[in-house]
Amino acid sequence: MSESLAESQPEPIREPIREPILELVDVVAGYGPIIVLQSVSLTLHRGEVLALLGPNGGGKSTAMQVCCGLVPIISGQLRFAGRSITGAAPDALARAGVCAVPEGRGIFPNLTVHENLMMATHTGMSLAEIEHTAFARFPALASRRWQLAGTMSGGQQQMLSMSRALATNPAVLLLDELSMGLAPKIVSQLYEIVANVAAEGVSVLLIEQFARSVLRIADRAAIMLNGRIVRTGPPDELADELSAAYLGGKANS
Repeated sequence: MSESLAESQPEPIREPIREPILELVDVVAGYGPIIVLQSVSLTLHRGEVLALLGPNGGGKSTAMQVCCGLVPIISGQLRFAGRSITGAAPDALARAGVCAVPEGRGIFPNLTVHENLMMATHTGMSLAEIEHTAFARFPALASRRWQLAGTMSGGQQQMLSMSRALATNPAVLLLDELSMGLAPKIVSQLYEIVANVAAEGVSVLLIEQFARSVLRIADRAAIMLNGRIVRTGPPDELADELSAAYLGGKANS
């Protein structure tokens, strides 16, 4: 009787196991003699949106530059899909699928939208394919195809920057201060697109300073203070700790 009851019990529901795609493991890094990151460990899983939050000067952008190969690691490891890529050059990381949209957008302001997208054809995709995908994701760019990028609004420039990045068909997309200088309505639209990109299987690391609204699309969030990750967890649990972090207080570890 007890055996039949045991056999009839339903299997426990298990959460899907997400594999790490990009990892910082005990990373110490900085600029010359200036140490910025102090034993930072951070894991981005496949298909995940991870928000890295904290006040200005906390080390968030440096962490992104380490992930891109732009800032050398003094000690620790950078791993991609389970293997160490510590010391890899930026172009090698880009070919592996790590793509970044830096703070300030990184577009060519004196080129048209069409010409900016043409610069992404080195990825192997045709210009027609790149434009089709870009205009489908960002319809506002279609009518500005021949407009100089530097004359567009900040939100449209950010859309163009993301279009160029996504043309590389990345496995990992790193976004630094996506919301900077933009109206809340535009930021909300961009976050919605980020969520759609993640749903397609791209892993996204969102680096933001003042952006509580990013928490609604994030799967996890981490707070960085003074070059250290002081808290990682579900966005709803970290929301109340952000104010303390921005005011210079200490988040619970």
